[in-house]
Amino acid sequence: MEAKINMWRVGVDVGGTFTDLFAWEETSGKQVTAKVLTTRQDRSIAVLQAIEKAGIAIADISYLMHGTTTATNALIERNYPDAAFITTEGFRDTIEIGRQHRKHLYDPYQTKPKPIIKRRFRYTVPERTNVQGQTERPLDIAAAHAVAKRIKATGIQSVGIGFINSYVSARHEEQMRDILLEHCPDIHVVLSAETRPVFREHGRFMTTAVRAACMPVMVKYMDDLEARLTRHQFVGKLLILKSSGGVMAADAARQHPEDMLESGPAGGVAYAGYLTKQSGFERILHTDVGGTSFDVSIVEDGRGLITRDHELEWEVPIVVPMLDIHSVGAGGGSIGWVDPGGSLRVGPQSAGSEPGPVCYGRGGTQPTITDANLLLGRLDPTLSGKMALDVEAAEKAMANLAQRIGLSTLATAEGMIRIGCEYMASAVKKILVSRGRDPRDFVFASFGGAGALHACFVAKSMNIPKVIVPPHAGVASAFGATVMDLRQDLEHFYYTPVQSADLDKINGILSELEARAKAALTAQGFDDDSRIALIRTAQMRYVGQSYEVDTPIPNGVLTADSLPGIEQAFHACHLKEFGVSSEDFAPAFVSFSVAAIGDMEDPPPVAISRIAGADIVKGERDVYFEGVWTRCQVYDGEALGTQDSIHGPAIIEYEHACTVLPPQTHAHVNAMGALVIDIEY
Repeated sequence: MEAKINMWRVGVDVGGTFTDLFAWEETSGKQVTAKVLTTRQDRSIAVLQAIEKAGIAIADISYLMHGTTTATNALIERNYPDAAFITTEGFRDTIEIGRQHRKHLYDPYQTKPKPIIKRRFRYTVPERTNVQGQTERPLDIAAAHAVAKRIKATGIQSVGIGFINSYVSARHEEQMRDILLEHCPDIHVVLSAETRPVFREHGRFMTTAVRAACMPVMVKYMDDLEARLTRHQFVGKLLILKSSGGVMAADAARQHPEDMLESGPAGGVAYAGYLTKQSGFERILHTDVGGTSFDVSIVEDGRGLITRDHELEWEVPIVVPMLDIHSVGAGGGSIGWVDPGGSLRVGPQSAGSEPGPVCYGRGGTQPTITDANLLLGRLDPTLSGKMALDVEAAEKAMANLAQRIGLSTLATAEGMIRIGCEYMASAVKKILVSRGRDPRDFVFASFGGAGALHACFVAKSMNIPKVIVPPHAGVASAFGATVMDLRQDLEHFYYTPVQSADLDKINGILSELEARAKAALTAQGFDDDSRIALIRTAQMRYVGQSYEVDTPIPNGVLTADSLPGIEQAFHACHLKEFGVSSEDFAPAFVSFSVAAIGDMEDPPPVAISRIAGADIVKGERDVYFEGVWTRCQVYDGEALGTQDSIHGPAIIEYEHACTVLPPQTHAHVNAMGALVIDIEY
């Protein structure tokens, strides 16, 4: 009898400093983790290094779920080949003018972000479609051919096409695409009507421009990654994390890089949703501290909140559905510096993986949050035997910074931690207040290699009473990748007051969206119809409002009897988001969305395998809290069981993370192996 081949389901998250891996074997349930430094020159190299470090043969991988910041980094750094954009005559500068908002109301010197597409590569053609989808002015064919010839002469690889009102009729965009491909058959062409068929041209145009700019970058990245995997006999499926909280096939990722702008953090949100099922916490504040950034989002009833008005930068909106994740430049690699006024500052500049924190001994000279934690005794100088940290170099760099602000080395290190934690707390406050939530109703979930070092301090400053550090918190986004489902999101614009809605039209829209969404999953290799869930939402607002609220709507055929329930659901959602609602004002539908979700298998529960009689205490060391050295016990996090209870101050070390329990905290391990910390007030 032929032996069964063990196959692995692998999640990989490529961050700014580290590349994390979590994997589980589908037959035995065995789980492994790995963490390597990100290879910035080619991030796909670190993916293979992490797999090798985990001891997994690439030929034995059935699914590789991959979260990457490649598209985001390319946009932030404006590091992509020149792209072009074709629009309606008179709208050449829409993507640069924006919505005429001001980031700082009273700052006369503020400047807009660098345009996604340079002005000299933005072209216009005469055409016009009205809001009913009727042609007011046919596309000028001669002008279209002239633009196509000019683009061919530039050698540009990708072009976005966005015409006014094309969300109701894409005829002119399709004509322009066909003409462009006549002259440039090998060029990437993206249409705004296919990217996101919604009104408000600035968001639609900008999202299309982002897609066009990123497409050559992501096509090359996917090609390089798949080529490397193929050379190592990879025969499984490569799935890429989406910003909306699911995964998609690599071919879909090539065509829709705009769906990957929060690809990495989305894995952490998925893990927070998994925590809801395993631990019963209905309201979780997901936080993730890596080497470069601090990410925070809200997870309720197992799902992350979705936004359709994400801003990559000021006045750079991305109007695809995305998890509402807020990020600030506060991570383990964030650099301490002194501003012109002589004040200590931290970040957003990061040492990243190259050169990394000073204590890594890779050429870094500026002190970071990691160096501060090391000097305060909160990090083991050997990282539990994995890496020798240079304490002397970190102390020298911190002393140089301390001298500039007139504080002691330790006071400066502790000041850096406090400032970094306050930045994190401000990000938490921003996302909770903007969504009308009370922090006291949430559990603070700490993810990332540097997360649990700071979690209790951040939670306490926000009056959040409980912190949870789940198993494999140091590679949480990679873990979350393995619990994500295949997902396809589609949207159709249709504005109408609810009471005068054409239900036949709405049912037709929803039926078409569901069919297309299911077909998209099938095209990506998911053909088990019984495991596909369809989630409907309507983007709704009060008549006369400018912004919409996502409102769930029931499955099946909608009838007149369905409308009162939909209206009440809208009032409830509006109240939850903004703290106010009114039945005196009529609600309206703006657009309809369908998410098709293909259910993927979850990993087996984490086994708590403490050996009877094993010592959970690894040793002791002095840790600096509030200006005083305190002798603290150091615990082995992997050895803790449900019967163990720990009172702070203490240090709990895991394979890829470290938890700091300050004074006035106590912790225990729950049934799923997560560390639950209660904070006293």
